[in-house]
Amino acid sequence: MCIRDSEKERARNDQIEETQAEQAEKVAKAEKKAEAAKPDINVGGAVRFNYTVADNDDAGKDRGGDLAFDTFRLNFDGEIGGVILSAEWRWYEYMSVIHHAWVGYEFTDDLMARAGIFQVPFGVLPYNSHNFYFSSLYYVGLEDNYDFGVGTTYTPGDWRFDLALLKNDERGGSSLESYSANVVGYNYDDTDDIDTADGARNSQTVNTVAARAEYDYKVGDKLTLKPGASVKYGQLDGASPSGDGDYYAAAAHLVADYDRWNLQLQYTDWEYDFDDSNADFINYGYYAGLFTGPLSAKALTANVAYTLPVEWGPVSSLTFYNDYSLIYDKNADFEDTYMNVTGMAVSAGGLYTYFDIINGRNQPFVGGSMTGDGESNTVFNINVGYYF
Repeated sequence: MCIRDSEKERARNDQIEETQAEQAEKVAKAEKKAEAAKPDINVGGAVRFNYTVADNDDAGKDRGGDLAFDTFRLNFDGEIGGVILSAEWRWYEYMSVIHHAWVGYEFTDDLMARAGIFQVPFGVLPYNSHNFYFSSLYYVGLEDNYDFGVGTTYTPGDWRFDLALLKNDERGGSSLESYSANVVGYNYDDTDDIDTADGARNSQTVNTVAARAEYDYKVGDKLTLKPGASVKYGQLDGASPSGDGDYYAAAAHLVADYDRWNLQLQYTDWEYDFDDSNADFINYGYYAGLFTGPLSAKALTANVAYTLPVEWGPVSSLTFYNDYSLIYDKNADFEDTYMNVTGMAVSAGGLYTYFDIINGRNQPFVGGSMTGDGESNTVFNINVGYYF
């Protein structure tokens, strides 16, 4: 074989090897793409039960309290083809509801966007409380509230910024069966029979903008401070023009962590301004019931908790807490609402159990109403949840 033929043979072999390498690279890319497109969804959930004794329930006390089913829920969390998914559905004895359901995408390590039903970025997150009953702000839609819209979270350095555009609540403002406390109308008389009150008018919150900023300041090895501020503003939409208007809420908040201690502080101010000048108080729908709240008010929350790691068989930690919330300066001279919860949470494998002593006045689920003038009541509650 001549030298020229050998060079041609080597060139042909090199070309074949390059083609094979390109094909192998394409196959590898295709396999990687197919692997990334495979669903990676984690399925979990929980089942929870309540034991309750209330000092204003004589029949219940005679029975030695009541043990009842609380919640069964299913969670779906994961990613498909780079798109994040998170959803949760809950079943109660008296209703079944969506908790949240959203899809999201991480554009960078610092920037994420989501669309669907998600937690409104407002106040101390994820909860402005440590106990099973939350704080009084939950019952006026200002803690752990979920709406339908789009939002972004931007975390440059030690900052976190949230911005959300919320079209309406998760049930469209017409249902009492919801996890969140949602505005379903207003009233302009103080009758106790809200369901049939002549002054009841329908309305809902729509087209809300919510913004939140928080700074993560590491003071030392053990102390971290997270000061922040939140605001939201939106429209009120009624079945008649008198139910239209607008509303706002604003809050300044601080979370402090020192070693095993956690402190949560928040000041909140809000107002609903209806076109109907006779409007007196808000009607909220949640947990299959109709509840009332002031058109305007201020609130203070102060919560402290201490977590103690232990090794007692399956028990891994005990969290002791005291959560206090006060709603005051209400419109129409409605009496103040307060709730204080002293308790302990026990973590043991898949079990998470709350032991709470709740004392409150003019507080829903503690024998009172936000627009009432009742006596203080005390409830002892144990909530046992198994999470899987």
